[in-house]
This record gives sequence, structure tokens and C-alpha cells, in this order.
Amino acid sequence: MNKFYVIATPIGNLEDITYRAVRVLSEVDLILCEDTRVTINLLNKYGINKPTMSYHSQSKVSKMDKILELISEGKTLALVSDAGTPTISDPGSVLVSKIREVYKDIEIIAIPGASALVSALSVSGLPASEFVFLGFLPHKKGRETLFKEISEMKRTVVFYESPHRIMKTLNSLKKYVGDRKVVIAREISKIYEQVISGTPTEVEKYFLDNEDKIRGEFVVLVSEK
Repeated sequence: MNKFYVIATPIGNLEDITYRAVRVLSEVDLILCEDTRVTINLLNKYGINKPTMSYHSQSKVSKMDKILELISEGKTLALVSDAGTPTISDPGSVLVSKIREVYKDIEIIAIPGASALVSALSVSGLPASEFVFLGFLPHKKGRETLFKEISEMKRTVVFYESPHRIMKTLNSLKKYVGDRKVVIAREISKIYEQVISGTPTEVEKYFLDNEDKIRGEFVVLVSEK
């Protein structure tokens, strides 16, 4: 039976990878990467010398066809993203869905590991037994409507945001969620890792006073209503 591995990789610190992930990456025939240049750095650190192929949101249908062809030939493939767990807010979900549709007997195996979502929840201090994950918010269409929905949610809300939109997001949170607690986890597992909490107004003021901190990867968490 063919195997297809979905492997979590570090979200910053390259030491945050499991022994099992390193072993499997060393054994597969081909590694599918979001960006081969990023993945090569990880493979080089652990002495893994395996061929790679890019697969990302801009990949054409012909690329997916090639992947399906390799599976038909009996190749064992692994899917990784640039950081974290593939298919979570990641185009890999489309590929996994297609593989399941075409190959009913293939064994798709998760190799768990780092996740910015879970890591941020674990240090936020917010209730985490139930939460809503929204991935990346839309840039324009539907954005304000989504903030209205967040204001009514009775569970912790988590989403990803870019440094280019974090101030706009905090301004929207001021408008819609008032004084509910907001936690911003920035650069998780990296040198400048930071967690800031407070009301949207307080967190916004922090970044206005510390504009050099508006960089890196952000996880935004909003307390329940």
C-alpha cells in the first residue's frame, strides 16, 4: 500500500522537529515543499539528501498531475510547508483531498509537530478547551463582517495576521470587541519571540510606542464574549 506523509516542520527554531519526522524525511522518495529554498535549509541541518519538488498555492494543475503520477508509480512522498503543519491554512489541503479522491487505498499519515496555533494558545492564558480558528483573515471583502461575527463568538478566537495589517486589525478589534482581552503572539520559537496581552486599545498603544516590533509572524487571540 502506498504511503503519503504530511509532516510538520519547525515554525522558527530548527530544533523543533521530531526524531520521527527526520527519519521519515530521510526515507521517502520525494519531498513536496512550499518553497524548496526554505526546506533545503532544514534538510541540510539534519543531513538529509532527498530530491524536492515545489508545491504551493500557485502550482498549476500539471504539477498535481505529476504528483499523482509519481504515486501511481509506487513512490513514497512527503508534504511539508515552510513552517508548521501542512494543510492548516495551507494549499496542501487541496492536494491531500485530491489524493484521497483518486487513491482510495493510499495510507495518508500525519507526522505531528510544531503549530503556531497550538503554541500561541498554550501561552495565551485564554480558555483553550474550545476555540475557533479562522486562519488568515480576508484582506478586503468580508473582513468587517467577520469582525462583527468575532464580536459575538462565545469561544476564544484565533487567527493569523501579517505585520502589514496588524494595526488595522487592532483598530477593528477596538471597534467590535471593546475591552475584551486580546493576546498577540509574535515570532513564536524565534529569537525575538514575544507575547503581548491587554485590551485592543492597550495592545495598539504598545505597538504605536514600539514600531520596531511590528514585524514577523503574528498569531492573534481574542477572549470569548
